[in-house]
Amino acid sequence: MKTPGGKKLEAVDWSAFTPAPVVGVDEAGRGCLAGPVVAGAVLLRSNKKGTFADSKVLSAFRREELFKLIQTEHHYAVGFASVAEIARLNILHAALLAMRRAIRGLQLETCGHALIDGKFKVPRLQGWAQTTLISGDARCEVIAAASIVAKVSRDRWMQKLARRYPHYGFEIHKGYGTPDHLARLAKVGPSPCHRLGFRGVLQETVAAVGDESPVLVEEFELEAALSQR
Repeated sequence: MKTPGGKKLEAVDWSAFTPAPVVGVDEAGRGCLAGPVVAGAVLLRSNKKGTFADSKVLSAFRREELFKLIQTEHHYAVGFASVAEIARLNILHAALLAMRRAIRGLQLETCGHALIDGKFKVPRLQGWAQTTLISGDARCEVIAAASIVAKVSRDRWMQKLARRYPHYGFEIHKGYGTPDHLARLAKVGPSPCHRLGFRGVLQETVAAVGDESPVLVEEFELEAALSQR
């Protein structure tokens, strides 16, 4: 398997881990300036190799295709951590919270082994064995599948936010700090779904409305969705 930069990595066979069930977990949106951080957890029903790849090397069309395959042939769940939670916990702990919600969202009868993309284990995940894999989405197929679930789910959420806040182009950049996004921030200031503590948002907010801008409170339905998990 290869990274998006083309570096070859040693593949990891998820089916070799115990105890079963073995679940892949990854997140999307950690580096964004707006929107939630979203995690996917996937339990593959078969060990057919070569089906899934890191979401970053796939086109949006191919990600959607594979997400539909996961929906019909495998088992998955999605976890969110809101902008308010990111501000309260910091982005790392919010991402781990989203991962824990995704794993619990699988509603499995027994705990198993969670393969986590990155180097941090998920806290307060009682009963589960955990293995962290740096560049796991490029090395391990079950984590790659989770990366697809997280990316597609988050992109769809950002498209929803784009309809609510049409001035920012969320449907294009998905909340990442692109030049276009920063220019829009500088022009109109942040929305309620921007992460005010992030450097790019803070800089453009001060440029747009001065250093006495109010703290905005997240208002969309994500909090209600989270309360049901």
